Amino acid sequence: MFRNKRVLELGSGYGLAGLSIAACTDAAEVVISDGNPQVVDYIQKNITANVGSFEDTKVTSLLLRWGQDVVGQLGHNFDLIIAADCTFFKEFHADLAYTLKSLLALCKASQAIFFSPKRGTTLDLFLRAVNSHGLHVKIHENYNSHVWDLHRKFMEHDSCACAWPNYDEEHCYPLLIIISS
Repeated sequence: MFRNKRVLELGSGYGLAGLSIAACTDAAEVVISDGNPQVVDYIQKNITANVGSFEDTKVTSLLLRWGQDVVGQLGHNFDLIIAADCTFFKEFHADLAYTLKSLLALCKASQAIFFSPKRGTTLDLFLRAVNSHGLHVKIHENYNSHVWDLHRKFMEHDSCACAWPNYDEEHCYPLLIIISS
């Protein structure tokens, strides 16, 4: 999936997803972004600390604020745009949806891959913002048999070794969301 691809991570926090892709796949490039300058400094420290793990993958950090002219800032398109747990702040939905539309318009073959729990209405509200920009959304609940089996066990709240007493599907289980133009 990532072989020879350009990957942009949005709202990365300290960059775990982007760093993992850079270290464990044959991606051509991984740009790990966040809108907070202090967090981007931490991302760069994490990149530097792990530089030996990336082989031929080019890995960079980027200060990227949703809703602004990201296209001019990036200079080229990305094959995959990824984000994990970036939909919980309702006040950023419109800017994130606009940013996705701008990025996906650069290359019709590009797609965004999000992992996000429902969190009440926040995911639905974000998806409405995405749809309002004419983007297409596919939601997958059962996207990996191992993850699904663990989810089902957590939902049982039984006394097995894998029990998670406060597991709440609405806040804990990430749905796979594919967004395309």
